Amino acid sequence: MNKKAFFFIDDVIWAFRDITRQKPNSIFDQPFLKLLKEAHDKYGMKVQLNLFYQTDFFYGHDEYSLAEMPDSYKPEWEANSDWLKLAFHARQEFPDYPYVNATYEDVKYDFDKIKKEVIRFAGENTFATGVIPHWMPMSKAGVEALRDGGIKIMAVSHGERRDYDGNPESLPYGHSFRLLHNRQPETTLYTRGGRNTAIARSICSHNHLSTEEWESILHTTKYITDKETGMNFCQFGNGPCLNLVTIDELKDLMMPFMNNEYFSYATHEQYFYNDYFAYQSDYPAKILEAAKVASENGYEFIFAEDLVD
Repeated sequence: MNKKAFFFIDDVIWAFRDITRQKPNSIFDQPFLKLLKEAHDKYGMKVQLNLFYQTDFFYGHDEYSLAEMPDSYKPEWEANSDWLKLAFHARQEFPDYPYVNATYEDVKYDFDKIKKEVIRFAGENTFATGVIPHWMPMSKAGVEALRDGGIKIMAVSHGERRDYDGNPESLPYGHSFRLLHNRQPETTLYTRGGRNTAIARSICSHNHLSTEEWESILHTTKYITDKETGMNFCQFGNGPCLNLVTIDELKDLMMPFMNNEYFSYATHEQYFYNDYFAYQSDYPAKILEAAKVASENGYEFIFAEDLVD
């Protein structure tokens, strides 16, 4: 069996801020990207970085956007685009569920800004055509905007939809306001699986599969083409999210997936930084260990866009 693995990192922006301000000789002198290159060189890891356009004021007023990123490293980005790609994620970290009820124009505006800057400073080959939206849900209009922007495949939530009962306490973190603001017909609730029980009750939108649909493609390289928008829906992140596990349990959690045709896993950038409130000192070890386990079990790393025929 020709086994494939996909790895992505969400919420990426701080590495670009560091490169812009520190002006290293190479992008791989920046510690976060240096770690990723080490995993690539040792284990053949490929990775998609899902980008914010700008930092969020939640962390203070030290503002930064991708428009500040110099284009002097463009040849280096292009030379490494076979294993390192950059993708649209969201304008910034907050609010949660930024695109759950978004208009076509909302998504097109944010998508175009990120795509324009990535092509400017990293080249067109570096820009990924697979998308994992921030917090996952994307309105039908938003899916259409991504399709028209050249996106081939995108991540989905999954599970049985259920109605909102009007009780704001049925969702955590005040998410009922995100559900209701500009609410679209496709926006409903579902029960999210996984280890992060704090958000077990969650919101879904157009990019959502039923349990039956999800299980029909689970652990395979198959995808489902949405009849309404023509977008291809795929199961990304069917393996562990590294920032939710410890290094000691990582291998045991990965091994049940190691006989599957397709395996994908993820993490988030911010846990790498020691000034982040939830900093994880074992972040580098987990990146390397996960890549090692996948490699030793015969997985070839790919990008999500490679799944599309």
